[in-house]
Amino acid sequence: MFQPNEKFMRLAIEKAREGIKAGQTPFGACIVKDDKVICTEHNVVWDTTDITAHGEVNAIRVACKKMDAIDLTGCQIYSTCEPCPMCFSAIHWAKIDTIIFGASIQDASDAGFNELYINNQQMKEIGKSPLTIIPNFMQDECIELFSEWGSQLDKKAY
Repeated sequence: MFQPNEKFMRLAIEKAREGIKAGQTPFGACIVKDDKVICTEHNVVWDTTDITAHGEVNAIRVACKKMDAIDLTGCQIYSTCEPCPMCFSAIHWAKIDTIIFGASIQDASDAGFNELYINNQQMKEIGKSPLTIIPNFMQDECIELFSEWGSQLDKKAY
């Protein structure tokens, strides 16, 4: 059975911190294949005024370009937060094998984000997706990103 690797989630967390420092929201993702990092990306919604520019979607875009393919079979995605329905769908369509996430959709909602209350397990079941989902991996560290982001907001005038 697949065992998640802390070093890859730490890369996603560090990428989320990069995003926070750049004035973005606290979400990062890392795509891995054969224990090699393909890419790490963060959310750039505010920077690009593109509501689809979530960390996971950005990571999928970069990984597809790097691999010159839209089929990311054999890849895993580490996400600091449970992917939203849009990101879950993109992960499914890219044929990524496994989602490993830290904070939950409920955690993001509790931090003030406008979440749809449908979790990845529900989407997997409804959509009959073959994805493996590993929830709550390094959850405390990922939840901490929301506090770090909030303290940055307090320092800046948005």
